[in-house]
Amino acid sequence: MKFLGSPSSGSVAGQTFSRNRNGQYVRNRRAPVQPRTVAQLNTRSRQSTNAAAWRALTGTQQEGWASLGLGMTRTDSLGSSYKLTGFQAFCSINNVLAQAGDTLLSDAPSQVTPTGLATMTLTIAHGTPAFSVAYTATPLATGTRLIIRASPQRSAGRTFEGDYRVISVTAAAAASPANILTAYQAKFGTPVAGRKIFVSASTTISGFESVPFNAAAIVAA
Repeated sequence: MKFLGSPSSGSVAGQTFSRNRNGQYVRNRRAPVQPRTVAQLNTRSRQSTNAAAWRALTGTQQEGWASLGLGMTRTDSLGSSYKLTGFQAFCSINNVLAQAGDTLLSDAPSQVTPTGLATMTLTIAHGTPAFSVAYTATPLATGTRLIIRASPQRSAGRTFEGDYRVISVTAAAAASPANILTAYQAKFGTPVAGRKIFVSASTTISGFESVPFNAAAIVAA
């Protein structure tokens, strides 16, 4: 149910407050679904690993991450910006490094701001299965990888997507296009003609990610 009032997020007294593109809303609070998918279990395992690794750091190392976190800004569900704590910065950097298959860090790195993609074009087909992501600039800058996330297959009329899963991470300085058909099939099956697939791609270097470039395409017959 939509409501007018101060921006709110979270649960209290059996009600959950949040917002979507249509405005603020309130609903009855329900226990979160626990599907125990491979992705969910991997995420929980990764966070447990992060917590143990954080506790093993020296005080000086934790202070370094706290300093880095002060330079890393995020936006919450209400549109307010905030700075990361040292632990949040540690998790953010090492989670990205883990996705890219890079060595994890104990010492906080120097902050960098990767340049995002300028363009992205999707080619998706069913008859002769194909799924490629063409992008510029190409090749990527030295030491830079591309993290490609995609949605499950949706109805053609859908215009908004909030469920992106990591499909592929390119090699450093990879040239366009990226062929992600096999990786997508392994997660969501062969693209079906007439369905829509959303893709979000961000460049990454040293554990920092760029602003994502989002696009969508309807699967050709």
